[in-house]
Amino acid sequence: MTKKIGVIGCGWLGLPLAESLVAYGYEVNGTSTSSDKLGILKEKGIHPFQISLSENGISGDIDSFLESVSVLIINIPPKLRGKGPKESYFEKIKLLYAAIKKSTVRNIIFASSTAVYGDAKGEVNEKTKTIPTTQSGIQLIQCESLLKDDKELNVTIIRFGGLIGPNRHPVTMLSGRENLSGGNAPINLIHLDDCIGIIKKLIELNHYNDVLNAVYPEHPSKKEYYAAQANKRNIAPPKYTSTGQNDKFISFCSNFLINKYRFLTDIN
Repeated sequence: MTKKIGVIGCGWLGLPLAESLVAYGYEVNGTSTSSDKLGILKEKGIHPFQISLSENGISGDIDSFLESVSVLIINIPPKLRGKGPKESYFEKIKLLYAAIKKSTVRNIIFASSTAVYGDAKGEVNEKTKTIPTTQSGIQLIQCESLLKDDKELNVTIIRFGGLIGPNRHPVTMLSGRENLSGGNAPINLIHLDDCIGIIKKLIELNHYNDVLNAVYPEHPSKKEYYAAQANKRNIAPPKYTSTGQNDKFISFCSNFLINKYRFLTDIN
């Protein structure tokens, strides 16, 4: 394999993804905003670059990072919750897009979220109208459009469900909480290993110019699922007062996922 892969954002998903791509035989450039993390990237065989995006500019040598990259994976989640000043995620991606346009990069995989479907009800697939209700969802849609509407680029959008994996599961935050609504609403989760597997399969098949939902195909209710997960961890389960079916379940009905990929890691 001679492809050079660029991974922007070597965090919870990006770092094990980059490491897996190196093990698979690819040459990989990876970014971190922290100088302390560059040594970790290098130890794992990843070419490290300290690059930080803001709405006002890009800090770091983005041109060298993008040089000779065959496939660019953009894995920078919006950080629009919590305390502190909020930056425009869309403006960040616009600056990255401008740098991409000056480079030779033409193949892009953009990590998005099923949050773009907002309050959609019932079965949701890739053809469902996107009506985001959060700032994260709104700006993700803007970024999706910016990239995929450029006909000079080959862009695949992956809309991931809720991410779970090592040291990351929503039941730990829900444990012991009471008076939660939507107990019969279905969960829409995906394991880290499957996120990595799907991205690797996209690269292997040169599968671009598509929009994919990436969610585990089973959708137990929140009430049942989180009770079982709490029991496995010997922690207090969350308690639901409302059991109305008032939420969506994400279908992974795209032909790519059905025909080319089989999920590896059970969400249970």
